[in-house]
Amino acid sequence: MDARPQIGQFVKVLRGKDEESLAVVIAIIDDRFVMIADGDKRKFDLPKKKNVLHLKLQPVVSQEVINSLLETGRVTNTKLRYVIQKFAHAKGE
Repeated sequence: MDARPQIGQFVKVLRGKDEESLAVVIAIIDDRFVMIADGDKRKFDLPKKKNVLHLKLQPVVSQEVINSLLETGRVTNTKLRYVIQKFAHAKGE
């Protein structure tokens, strides 16, 4: 897997008040920063800007999130919660 984050990629937050939580990359700002959302504390309309050094990139990308962004330019918070829950369950967390 590429060391650079991708849209739709799952991440584990390593630093900050959301530490240890899972989120999805919904935008890439530049080489150092991405926007993440989880559909719960971090809604799609108010994503968190995070330094990629403070994230652990997971080797899974959500095709559902990518498709939604391509089709409508956004992802519903329900869908974000759903894919994160599904990913966490598959990972055994």
